[in-house]
Amino acid sequence: MPLALIISSHVAGSQVGASAQAAALVQFRIDSMVAPTVLYGRHPGWGVPGGAPVPIEVLEGMLDGVEANGLLSLTDVVITGYFASAAQVRAAARTIDAVRAAPRQNPPQGATARKPTVIIDPTMGDAGKGLYVPAEVAEAIASDLIPRADIVACNAWELQRLTGTDSRDPHAAVRAGRLLAKPTLVSSVERGNEIGVVYVDRKEAWLAAHAKAERSPSGTGDLLTALYAASILEGQTISYGLARAVGGVAETVTAANIWNAPELPIVGMAARIKQTSPSVRIERLA
Repeated sequence: MPLALIISSHVAGSQVGASAQAAALVQFRIDSMVAPTVLYGRHPGWGVPGGAPVPIEVLEGMLDGVEANGLLSLTDVVITGYFASAAQVRAAARTIDAVRAAPRQNPPQGATARKPTVIIDPTMGDAGKGLYVPAEVAEAIASDLIPRADIVACNAWELQRLTGTDSRDPHAAVRAGRLLAKPTLVSSVERGNEIGVVYVDRKEAWLAAHAKAERSPSGTGDLLTALYAASILEGQTISYGLARAVGGVAETVTAANIWNAPELPIVGMAARIKQTSPSVRIERLA
């Protein structure tokens, strides 16, 4: 079975961060190892979260234990998200290097060993909120993690901060994404009454869009990253993987509004997040 290593937040009472991603990935029969960067009671958007950042020596010890058990050589995808300190970012960078350097297990006869995929979500801020991590954390993500990414999964505000280029509409997001010189997944891209996600690499670009929801609980970016990671491990095409991932997020947000749920009902939508949505349209941009 595929194996993911997620280095991000653990929030006990909110469907965000690593715990939300692990809940989504299990629906695709993908096991997760979670190395938490913070242990919070609730999303900070609700108020004082409770809990605390994970001390760097604890995080490093957890990652050392994973490595000591030979699990880095089995890791198919690494996902990084929220960090509380620049030291945590550097620990994640060292772990990514170790995953890539770990000898792959012998594949079945006639197959090739699958190389691990590294997905970096540069969790640092958002439109209307600005930077919500210390500046040194944002700088460490840009300098230590973005260069190591196979895919960057950011929101439009984060892409603009990383590139210094406007990325709020689809074609602007394509231009900004190509400045990163990495395949990039850009969420929170708006056009008229629609909101969507742009995928862009040096060869092609796609938009998956849908009508804006009345309300959107926190964690949609985390869910999107997990669902797109699942599409990569399944070998889906870019356009289908994007449409399915955005569809899973859109349907989960719709359910949250219908059920008046304060958090994303990821487990309740277990079967639905594995399908495309009729509410999402896919468009090739380049």
